[in-house]
Amino acid sequence: MSTMPKTMPEEAVLMGQDASQGWLVTEDHVDMSRPAKPLRPLHMTAEPQSVTIDANKTALLIVDMQNDFCTEGGWLHSRGIDISPNREPIAPLKSLIGRCRESDIPVVWVNWGVRKDLLNIAPSLQHAHNPHGHETNLAQPVPGTRSEVIARGSWGAEVVDEIHPGDGDHQIVKHRFSAFWDCETDAVLRNLGVKTLLVAGVNMDQCVMTTLEDATFLGYDTILLEDCTATTSPDYCVQAVLYNVKLLFGFVARSGAVHDALDAEKGGGK
Repeated sequence: MSTMPKTMPEEAVLMGQDASQGWLVTEDHVDMSRPAKPLRPLHMTAEPQSVTIDANKTALLIVDMQNDFCTEGGWLHSRGIDISPNREPIAPLKSLIGRCRESDIPVVWVNWGVRKDLLNIAPSLQHAHNPHGHETNLAQPVPGTRSEVIARGSWGAEVVDEIHPGDGDHQIVKHRFSAFWDCETDAVLRNLGVKTLLVAGVNMDQCVMTTLEDATFLGYDTILLEDCTATTSPDYCVQAVLYNVKLLFGFVARSGAVHDALDAEKGGGK
C-alpha cells in the first residue's frame, strides 16, 4: 500500500527555487513531483518566423552591459574605441527590464569579472585582449581611468548605472567569452526552470554570440533582441550575426515585440 500523502503538510520544506523545480520535504516523506507552473503563452513577432514562448519558462539574459565596454573612463574608451554603439541598448533595455520584473520574468546578468591573479585565464584569452603583449593586460589598472580591465569587483566590471541590477535579479560573474563555460549560468537557469532565453547585451558578435550559440547547443530556445544588442565592431559583423542566428541558432526579434506580447497577455489576449 502506498504511504504517499495526498497533500504535503504545512511544515514541508521546499528544497529548490520554487515548487516547480524543487522537492518538498517532511520528516518522513519527499515529494519530487515538481508541479508545473501554469502555461503563459506569449505570441511574438520575430524572424525568420513568429514564435510563441511560455513566460513562465523564459528569462532575459543580459551579457556584459558593464562600464569597461559601455562607459567613458572604461577600458574600451581608454583604447580610443567609440563606445557609443554599445550605449544604444541602454534605453530599450531599461524599459524591457522593468517590464520583465513586473511580469515575473527573471532578469539574469552575466558580466566579465576575471580573477586579479589570472589563474583561471589561459594565454589564448590573455592574447585576445592584449595581442601585442604591451597593452594593458586583463585585471590591470588603466592609467588615467577608473578601470581595472574587467577585473572582478572593479568599477569596470559593474553594470552601467542606468540599468543597474535590482535586488531581485540574478547576477553571474563569467571569465570566458561565452557565459556557459567554466561558469554557473546553466545551473542557475535550470534551477529557475528556464527553457527560453531573450538574449541581449554587448558585444553582439563576441560574447553575446558565443553565449547564444552555447545556449542553443545546451538545448535552450534563443531569441536575440536586436535593438537591445550592439557591438563596436564593423557593421558587417552585425549582419553576419543576424544572418547566422536566423539561419542556424534561433530567432531575432525587437524589444517592442516582447512589450506587445506582454500587453496582449495583460489584456487577455485581445
